[in-house]
Amino acid sequence: MLIIPVKEGESIEKALKKYKKKFERTGTMKQLRQRQKFTKPSMENRETKLKAIYRDQRIQREE
Repeated sequence: MLIIPVKEGESIEKALKKYKKKFERTGTMKQLRQRQKFTKPSMENRETKLKAIYRDQRIQREE
């Protein structure tokens, strides 16, 4: 459960913005989307390796 302290005189829009930011940081939606489908561990490993290769290539191009 997220608790957002609201100061006296603070607008609802500002409090909503704080809530949305905090909610996004917790990663709840990302976790829900991941749980909707099953991915094999081998595919997860493959994705992480491909991302690492991509990152390395980007860094090498910048240098």
